[in-house]
Amino acid sequence: MKILVIGGGGREHALVWKLAQSPRVSTLYCAPGNAGISRLATCVPIPADDLAGLKKFAQENNIGLTVVGPEAPLALGIADEFRQAKLRIFGPTRNAAKIESSKAFAKDLMVRQHIPTAPAHTFESLGPALKYLESRPAPMVVKADGLAQGKGVVVAATHDDAKEAVVDMLERQTFGLAGKRVVIEECLQGEEITLMAFADGKTVVPMVAAQDHKRVGDADTGPNTGGMGAFAPSPIVTAGLRDRIVREILYPAIEGLSRVGSPFYGVLYAGLMVKDGEPFVLEFNARFGDPETQVVLPLLKTDLVNVLEAVIEHRLDQLQIEWTEQAAVCVALTSGGYPGAYRKGLPITGCNDDRFSEDVMMFHAGTAWKDNNLVTAGGRVLGATGLGPDLSTARSRAYEAAKAITFDGVHFRQDIAGRVGGPVS
Repeated sequence: MKILVIGGGGREHALVWKLAQSPRVSTLYCAPGNAGISRLATCVPIPADDLAGLKKFAQENNIGLTVVGPEAPLALGIADEFRQAKLRIFGPTRNAAKIESSKAFAKDLMVRQHIPTAPAHTFESLGPALKYLESRPAPMVVKADGLAQGKGVVVAATHDDAKEAVVDMLERQTFGLAGKRVVIEECLQGEEITLMAFADGKTVVPMVAAQDHKRVGDADTGPNTGGMGAFAPSPIVTAGLRDRIVREILYPAIEGLSRVGSPFYGVLYAGLMVKDGEPFVLEFNARFGDPETQVVLPLLKTDLVNVLEAVIEHRLDQLQIEWTEQAAVCVALTSGGYPGAYRKGLPITGCNDDRFSEDVMMFHAGTAWKDNNLVTAGGRVLGATGLGPDLSTARSRAYEAAKAITFDGVHFRQDIAGRVGGPVS
């Protein structure tokens, strides 16, 4: 089977890496891909948001399955375009993907479906938003309604911080159209977790629970990023808590989308806050998370192609999905200045192979080839993923690999999985 993966980050490298292990795959393509992906798949210079170009490529190359990585093409309706052209694609329709592309839509859905989440209000103009802020206690969370690459969320410790965030989004238009509406919600305190699940419109099968680190600095300081690292499994997600999340959150979300004529086929990502043992939804995404995919897919035993096909063919209930008993930790290596301005084209050394050993994978996120040399090409550059029988071992292996990489301005957090994985030597 010929498979096309859309995207060019660490998540897509992990997807390509996992798909390449399937005996059912004859040829792998990735559009646009990156330097690391090019070692496993043929990279095609088509942007992820060029729906017409991607469809034409799939038709002309007899692609048997297309797998969508990032959120932007889903929000643009790539799944609708491909299905209308009789092309098989893994990912939800444009309307179903609104569970991620519109925070206001997601909040309305959660209220209708009685899904536990923080109280919130949506605003399109500055005056009413600022007036509402004055009536609410700090801290609070301000979110751009649309897609902002994981950076459109401000956890405001004070009223001044919240006002600044609202002005940034609604008046200064920091996030463009994504911030023309804002959602202001109560700030929940607790332990943040991620539970992704395969969903075929009627059946939901959870993956291994993970935990992400979004702030750029150690001890969760500094601005939010797309993700500075992750680990799995999450030790706080017991079998009982996982089952509750599936029953009280994931299934109601899937059922709610079906009720409005938008059945969900793909990966439903639930970002959750566990407060006093109770799960609350912080956000839904309509695709594999990044960097969570880099720690979850290495733990999957079942052939990923079989899982994706079961979703597309609405027979997920007939497939037994198996996972290893291992743990995984991913440490993101970023460019200096990220998530703000950063330089590109910096030479990378110490990364001669994607895979350092059987227990370490180096997933490329923002890399490129320049005169046959590996250089930086993004904010998040690499993700060092370590595997082990426990989180402590996995963490040590991930950091050993991360420390072997050098480029000008390289930055990575020192405390990924620190509270559960122990110190790094």
